Amino acid sequence: MFESPSVPAVPLDGLLRRTAENFPERVAVRDEHGAIGYGKLDAYADRFARALLRLTGGRQTAVGVAGVLDPVFAAGFYGTSRSGNRVVMVNPLIREAALEHVFRSAGVEIALVPVETAVRLRMVRGHLPALHEVFVVDADRAVTLPEGTRPLADLLGRDGPSSAALPDPAAVDPDSVACVQFTSGTTGAPKGVQLTHRNLVTNAAQAAHVLGLDADCVCLNHLPLYHLMHLNAAVLAGATQVLCHDPDPVASFAAAADAGATHYFGLPVRLTRLAADQRLAAVVPGPKLRLIASGGSALAPAVAGRLREQLGVPVIQGYGLAELSPLSHNDRPERSKPGSVGPAVPGTECRIVDLETGVDLGTGRPGEVLLQGPQLMAGYLNLPDAPDIDTDGWFHTGDVGYQDGDGWLFLVDRIKDVFKVDNELVSPSEIERILMRDVDVADCVVADIPDEFSGATVWAGIVPAGSGPVDLRAVVERANAQLADHQRIRRAEQLTAVPRSPNGKAGRRLLREQLRDESPSPLTSRRPFRPGEPSW
Repeated sequence: MFESPSVPAVPLDGLLRRTAENFPERVAVRDEHGAIGYGKLDAYADRFARALLRLTGGRQTAVGVAGVLDPVFAAGFYGTSRSGNRVVMVNPLIREAALEHVFRSAGVEIALVPVETAVRLRMVRGHLPALHEVFVVDADRAVTLPEGTRPLADLLGRDGPSSAALPDPAAVDPDSVACVQFTSGTTGAPKGVQLTHRNLVTNAAQAAHVLGLDADCVCLNHLPLYHLMHLNAAVLAGATQVLCHDPDPVASFAAAADAGATHYFGLPVRLTRLAADQRLAAVVPGPKLRLIASGGSALAPAVAGRLREQLGVPVIQGYGLAELSPLSHNDRPERSKPGSVGPAVPGTECRIVDLETGVDLGTGRPGEVLLQGPQLMAGYLNLPDAPDIDTDGWFHTGDVGYQDGDGWLFLVDRIKDVFKVDNELVSPSEIERILMRDVDVADCVVADIPDEFSGATVWAGIVPAGSGPVDLRAVVERANAQLADHQRIRRAEQLTAVPRSPNGKAGRRLLREQLRDESPSPLTSRRPFRPGEPSW
């Protein structure tokens, strides 16, 4: 359907080397601390590579690199790969148990992390005998360093331009594993996704192509963490990235205008807050802004519509998973369809199959989303037979969706999130989208409560749009008027906030566990609930 992009024949770190040779003076990354050009960023990655080679004696190992929103991540990421070592992506926000799981599963021996992560890591380090060195990447901003850690300067400080010979890029097997990225763990223990050089370079080309990135683009990243897709796609294109740490979405658009941003990347939860913010009418997107792109979880069509109307630029969303490096679909700004994540990116195939029989379904019929393409992972770490890839090479995403006649994908929910009421399938996301249209609702989450007669009943947690309490009964009655009987909300509670992962996904598994831990009670009764105070 769409023209395929050109994929450079380089290893992962070759994306940076190639752009640095073509545009050495162009700004690669800018934040409130300053800017670094592609030539200097490439030299910075060389320093990491040579320092790691010196530290390991040339022996290949796993290096944990925290995805902090800072140029140091870009240099550490490409430098680790350039040294011939395997990058293990570390989410700097995860807690001790998850850190131990990631480091133990991947056999991490060297860690490059911020001080907050180093503090948590110290609590479990006794359970990680393979971990030899922990370098703190923001040591210059820390008052003290945790015991057993060293500042990044100890790794890089003594390195010179000829201290170690770098591996020959031509000798790198494009199908060797370059990076391990762990899944979010929302439906079980996080799995280590093994991504090859070919996977990541191909997906960088796919993402840059569908987003229209080139060397004249400026990308504003209003994200809590650095994401591989944004980094690799921008570096391949030679675009400038502006890192915005201010969580206020209004401030982020001011930063985008000041930077002359052409692309704005944000999270649905932040964009939803912006759409409900009274200051939205005063937001000036900047004359060069071409599109607002959302990802990580679903963006409500009503939110996208309001932002599009107010800001005057397309508001689109994409879809992907760690197993797909990560992008598989992206809506097209010139042909956007509200509620859709767009068609598959070039080179990627998508099928929709029946949840029970596995038979292919026709247009408009929801089923499990299956994907195949050159960006599909090499498999899971320590799992010889990837359980989610069938014998024909199709990856079973665990997501429910349908395609329209043009091939645009509309996601319905996660298979493990949907449930049955009176033997009828219920999608929590569908109910949440209806609730989010209500002017009294700022945020919400829907989950199931076991019921001996119907199998389950629908529960909704609602965050009021105003500062005070909300009439939940009225909100639920308005929503239920738009729902089938089996979809109707039977219990609702007022929450102060919806528990979410760093990428904005609702923590339904945690909510279900909490709901099941407490004895069931009638719809109109009050009972304690940890995320917030119940209203009815």
